[in-house]
Amino acid sequence: MQLGQVIGTIWATRKYETIKGYKLQFVQPLNGEKEKLGDPIIAVDTIGAGPGEIIYYITASEAVIPMDVEMAPVDASIVGIVDSINSVIN
Repeated sequence: MQLGQVIGTIWATRKYETIKGYKLQFVQPLNGEKEKLGDPIIAVDTIGAGPGEIIYYITASEAVIPMDVEMAPVDASIVGIVDSINSVIN
């Protein structure tokens, strides 16, 4: 699982059949200090996250697991909303 922040929503008038009913969100990957890591990605929202929320997401073939379909053209899925982050300094 990876950490990210929802930075926007994608509105599509047409979607692949198996992802109809799911929101597509722009997610900015973050590190544990909430600093940006690379470019934003598009993730299927399986939990109802909103803009500005810190979330965690999964990628690769596991991204389809939280969906109610067997197969879908999905590379990333939002699977949780973060309540807090506690940093540990060594």
